[in-house]
Amino acid sequence: MDDRSRALLKTLIERYIEEGQPIGSRTLSRFSGLDLSAATIRNVMADLEDMGLVTSPHTSAGRIPTPRGYRLFVDTMVTVRPLEEIAAREVEKGLLPDSPQRMLNSAAQILSNLTHFAGVVMTPKRAQVFKHIEFMRLGEGKILLIMVTPEGDVQNRILPTTQDYTPSQLVEAGNYINAQFAGKSFAQVRAHLVSDLDNLRTDISGLMALALHSGVSDYGMGQGDMLLSGERRLLNVGDLSANLDKLRKMFDMLEQKSVLMQLLDISSHADGIQIFIGGESDLLPYEDLAVISAPYSVDGQIVGTLGVIGPTRMAYDRVIPIVDITSKLLSGALSS
Repeated sequence: MDDRSRALLKTLIERYIEEGQPIGSRTLSRFSGLDLSAATIRNVMADLEDMGLVTSPHTSAGRIPTPRGYRLFVDTMVTVRPLEEIAAREVEKGLLPDSPQRMLNSAAQILSNLTHFAGVVMTPKRAQVFKHIEFMRLGEGKILLIMVTPEGDVQNRILPTTQDYTPSQLVEAGNYINAQFAGKSFAQVRAHLVSDLDNLRTDISGLMALALHSGVSDYGMGQGDMLLSGERRLLNVGDLSANLDKLRKMFDMLEQKSVLMQLLDISSHADGIQIFIGGESDLLPYEDLAVISAPYSVDGQIVGTLGVIGPTRMAYDRVIPIVDITSKLLSGALSS
């Protein structure tokens, strides 16, 4: 594609995002800054249509972007705006260090409030790793396992035991496990202990075996949850609410969560901002929707993803920095 065609495609998409109507050659001539005749512009538009980047609604002589056109636009043409100072302060104020769950809920609400679309946060998978554990004697035949995750969440589990452990044995076992395995998942601990349990003292190996075989190891395999905020704002987006069948499908997707969870999980394995354009793949089959997402971390380790769900006709240059700064400030708040 030559520079002229790129400039006209960029202008068409920017004007369509702004106006919401098919864009004709007269508008392109006025806003592109190119000294081109209407006939030349129409020829370029015909070429872009042949390339699958724009399409002509049957009710209009103007053109609108296709999912493929949006993809080229967001990958190579968007100039991201600096985030307004007021918006940056709102994000920072809303993510003051608090309980991890409240901060995650706040992040989803902030994303929705600033963009006027739906904010989404995928919470960390349960106990992906543990930061600290303790054993506490509850009485004969029962021990309380207290586990702290890197996000600061505390989980408790009662372990039945046939051996009567002393408080000093429980403290020593907890200290050993924290020193050797803090920061690792229970699956990693289990794999390591296959060869080492026989070499440990009976009291320590017994407690470790209890922890691993009481279901705690499975705890690390659970799925994270998905927090949604402001999904009803999408009813105010004409592109999404004009067709009742499309609207029903969209809310079915939000309710079932599986499609979004898959997108957010993919984002957690990538660096930086990810943009999913509806209709360009099976990942997001709803052509009028787009998702902008970014991972967030705790102490440098990615634990989840957040993002904005909105129409493909959204101001990407404004929404991208909102998602980006929210992910960074949330990472900092969770790590503090």
